Amino acid sequence: MKLKLSEMSHVAEIIGAIAIVISLAYVGIQVKDSAEATRSAAVNDASVAMQSWYLEIGSNRQASDIWFNAMTSSDPLSTNDEFQFMMMHHAVMLGFQNSYLLSEEGTLDADYRDSITFALVAVKDLPGMDRYWRQRKGFLHRGFVEYVDGLLLRDSVETLDMYKRSENGPAE
Repeated sequence: MKLKLSEMSHVAEIIGAIAIVISLAYVGIQVKDSAEATRSAAVNDASVAMQSWYLEIGSNRQASDIWFNAMTSSDPLSTNDEFQFMMMHHAVMLGFQNSYLLSEEGTLDADYRDSITFALVAVKDLPGMDRYWRQRKGFLHRGFVEYVDGLLLRDSVETLDMYKRSENGPAE
């Protein structure tokens, strides 16, 4: 059985249409895999940023002392120590802000963002947090500032006595 040219054309169109459907399905799978990889990388990056910050503060006695003293003191520290505190605090806030922005665009899960930024609720009533927020919130994304302002209105949480002072200064 010989096919006429017009019949061959129809068969070719059908085969072409099937090929397009198959290629679109393949592209869809690739896009889905790519989106999942992007979300996974965003979670990893957010985790690494927070881990690095906490490790730096926790393993550097000078930074740890400055952080603790600034967070628990109603008065600013010496000029150099207060500056270092503000830079450390701003660094962690930029990490929180990054998590917030990634969550807003749908790259980072909102529950994961909330688990990271919940640390702000734990320190919201400390004098150093108040001092930082009054001075530096203007340097942050407006949407993030509104998000943090909402966190600051939440009920306080117990901070495991971490920021409680003894009469002689920081708890050792």
